[in-house]
Amino acid sequence: MKKNWFKEKTKKFSLIGGYQKPELNQNALKLDSNENYVISKQFQNDVITSARKNSDVREYPLGGVERLIKMISKFVKIPSSMIGVGNGSDQILDLILSNFASKQTKVLTSNPTFGFFEERCKLYSIPLITIPFSNDMKLDIKDFVKKSKNADILYLDSPNNPTGFQFSKNELQKLVKSFNGLVIIDEAYGEFSDYSLLSMVKTQENLIVVQTLSKSFGLAGLRLGYFIANKKFTEAFMNILQYPYPLSTITIESGILALEKSNLMKDAVTNIKFERKRIIENLRKYDAFQVFDSKANFVLFDAHGIYKRVYSALAEQGISIRKLGKIGNHEGCLRVTIGTKEMNSKFLLAIRDLLG
Repeated sequence: MKKNWFKEKTKKFSLIGGYQKPELNQNALKLDSNENYVISKQFQNDVITSARKNSDVREYPLGGVERLIKMISKFVKIPSSMIGVGNGSDQILDLILSNFASKQTKVLTSNPTFGFFEERCKLYSIPLITIPFSNDMKLDIKDFVKKSKNADILYLDSPNNPTGFQFSKNELQKLVKSFNGLVIIDEAYGEFSDYSLLSMVKTQENLIVVQTLSKSFGLAGLRLGYFIANKKFTEAFMNILQYPYPLSTITIESGILALEKSNLMKDAVTNIKFERKRIIENLRKYDAFQVFDSKANFVLFDAHGIYKRVYSALAEQGISIRKLGKIGNHEGCLRVTIGTKEMNSKFLLAIRDLLG
């Protein structure tokens, strides 16, 4: 019996499935992973080149995290004592779930929500209470208020991935204030939206807001996430739960340098919002699509019965978008990342050639 426990445990994990990453296609126009190509390659090169000059990777990054947190503090205008960092926001969410939730903990969230979070709940056998989206890809705040009485943790990605939906600020603030358990608001796409709940952390002891440099700063490959929470939680997370050295020296130095150039990020976000509007307006010209509003750096649309044909036709032209399929009552969902003006124009031209 003892000899088989490892084999049985491994078999159990293999049945869960895990988070599904997009297929790697090195020659494709990548509009499938919500990466930020509007931030220039020069910005990336400058940041990493300077980071290398400031680094000696033979040494552990002692004091590096503290310097990075001070820079994040200046950026978000929140005291350093309320800020923690992680190896991407994924790792932060994982550590929260693995240490604050269990088989008896009920998590309230939307369906769909961030896929990694769902898969991590499955891994730890954490029960989910999910609220489905309506036919126009919106959520009703009343459903969450009703179900919140039976939940211990509320998790919302704001804006939501993959729909791009975001509650009105007033609605979400009321929900957070009324919830008695732990509230996790994932703002990975927050810079592309209308608002942030960062300021609420100062008055809501049960609120954790998670953010990242992956999307808005275009640094997905560096894996740098951070959170804002009350001082006691932050201290426990960083001193007890978090790894001794969660970030590499290069990541720390690159993060500091990127935050010093946050004006370039803000310019990129402005361009992405403009291009997002252009893509939505153009896709809505086709009767074959139902296009949903978005507050993120991507657009979700239902191509109904032709979604596989649209996906394949784009792939043949070297354009990669995300094929999601069924979401709620929508059978043919596709998601396209907002890229540069040139990238978006190629995508729209390919759609015109296919359907025009």
